[in-house]
Amino acid sequence: MPVTQRAASVTLEGFELRVLHVPLVSPFTTSFGTESVREVIVVRALTSDGDGWGEIVTQASPLYSSEYTRGAWDVSLRWLMPALLDRRTVAPHEVAEILEPFVGHRMAKAGLELAVTDAALRTDGMALGTYLGAVHDRVPSGVSVGIQRDAAALVDVVGGYLDEGYARIKIKIKPGRDVADTAAVRDAFGAIGLQVDANSAYTLADIETLAELDRFDLLLIEQPLQEDDIVDHATLAARVRTPICLDESITSLKAATDALALRSASIINIKAGRVGGYLEAVRIHDLCRAAGIPVWCGGMLETGIGRAANAALAALPGFTLPGDVSASNRFYLRDIVTEPALLEDGHVRVPTGPGLGIEIDPVALEDMTVAREILRR
Repeated sequence: MPVTQRAASVTLEGFELRVLHVPLVSPFTTSFGTESVREVIVVRALTSDGDGWGEIVTQASPLYSSEYTRGAWDVSLRWLMPALLDRRTVAPHEVAEILEPFVGHRMAKAGLELAVTDAALRTDGMALGTYLGAVHDRVPSGVSVGIQRDAAALVDVVGGYLDEGYARIKIKIKPGRDVADTAAVRDAFGAIGLQVDANSAYTLADIETLAELDRFDLLLIEQPLQEDDIVDHATLAARVRTPICLDESITSLKAATDALALRSASIINIKAGRVGGYLEAVRIHDLCRAAGIPVWCGGMLETGIGRAANAALAALPGFTLPGDVSASNRFYLRDIVTEPALLEDGHVRVPTGPGLGIEIDPVALEDMTVAREILRR
């Protein structure tokens, strides 16, 4: 369902950017590297009626994506925020159009759009979930498990998350850490909801290895091939029984439309930061729902700001698979919101307060800030 609600325009007075260093509970390893501290940019939209919050989900280095912290910081201060401040009043649905002339930088654009949206919805007294079209008050929570020291360690970690009640397990894989790790988890826990995520670590030369994963009855194989590929994924999808899910390849509604036309994927992971914002994410959801393609909400180790927004998005009707909307304590001992997301019977609640429905913990925010700048009109 398209976003039919209209949010108020806000009178922008400025923006505040902060770079945060948020310590992780434990190192998180994928095929492209290991993080022990999450570097993230928090955006505050300053308006005449109150503030709104957003999150730019870039990482310190351009390893997962071409976007990275310093680049997002620079383009936001130099180009994106001034373009928005040139318009005295801005409504959430206008942000993407205003920023469209600037090529790329989707994560930065998404963070700014979210801050403006939060401010507008707080003014209206409307929850983000209501604005986007949510139909659920809580969403099933999956957990993403990084590559561990060995298969035995992986089984131990997965067992802990199952004991906590997570509804789905996703394990990261890469060449040499794929079939054996997957077998160990399946053998240990039987018919749990299990999927694997390759983060573009393979090519079609690895098709036999990827086909071996068919015997584990996985929910899906996520983004096995190159991050900007759609054609080779269609070849792979025709050769394996396990559903192929695209993540990094889906950067826009156009990319999703092309992927469905080529039958490159039978499932799509939607990340608002990757596609340029939550309104574009809803458009991709609507496309897939009309085509009968399941979607789920991916995560980027968000703080409580992005986690609340993801819960609202994942409550839309087409999100029929558990996403990566985990409890805050999956990644952080301390979050920057006063009421971090909690796991309740395998689910996370969708905030119902105005806007994002969260409040910032000013002490935690200040403690984790390593850089700060304000740009005013």
